[in-house]
Amino acid sequence: MSYQDIKSNILGRIRDNTWPPGAAVPGEIQLAKEFGCARATVNRAMRELVDDGVLERKRKAGTRVKTAPTRQARITIPLIREEITNLGATYRYSLVEREVIAAPGWLRAQVKIPKGGEVLHLRCMHFASNKAFQFEERWINIATIPQARDQSFEEIGPNEWLVREVPFTEVELTFSATNANLEVAEFLGENEGTALFTVERTTWLEENNVTHAKLYFPSGYKMTTKL
Repeated sequence: MSYQDIKSNILGRIRDNTWPPGAAVPGEIQLAKEFGCARATVNRAMRELVDDGVLERKRKAGTRVKTAPTRQARITIPLIREEITNLGATYRYSLVEREVIAAPGWLRAQVKIPKGGEVLHLRCMHFASNKAFQFEERWINIATIPQARDQSFEEIGPNEWLVREVPFTEVELTFSATNANLEVAEFLGENEGTALFTVERTTWLEENNVTHAKLYFPSGYKMTTKL
């Protein structure tokens, strides 16, 4: 029996009130014997249910069904290419500007880059069937990701490269409406001052900043997520 099967079985017992909220769940050894599997398999199923907010584990108190189950969001960095192709459109990428610069003061303050620290500053356009879909402005911390210095980003965008090559341990997301300045408006085919859906995304690898990005979308863009 796989850990997914065990997880599903435990969820079934919780839903049919065999194990109501607050009830103690049998130990891993007992469940492993019942399901005819290794204890490690049960452990993985239980850990996932704890991560999902269904069970809670307390030292010396064992495992219980949570009295108030919680949903926990799992963050993944989306690939802009996949987002566009999932809409049935053709993806196209274009690098606008690439430069290695000293990290600007506002960025150093925001993500704790030391004075004199260098970042790779990139400005890119993403298109859906030749229609502007996203303008991306990004800063990659070279101290954390030194291999970025050798990437041209002519053929592959930083979003795709970072997701494929660089792990992260923490992400911060900010959503806002931003009035487009003239330059961003021209890239996205909008009028200056138009309110644009904007995402600021910052990632870290342990205590070290990886990248900070500002992503601008044209009017009419919608973001949908499920928890």
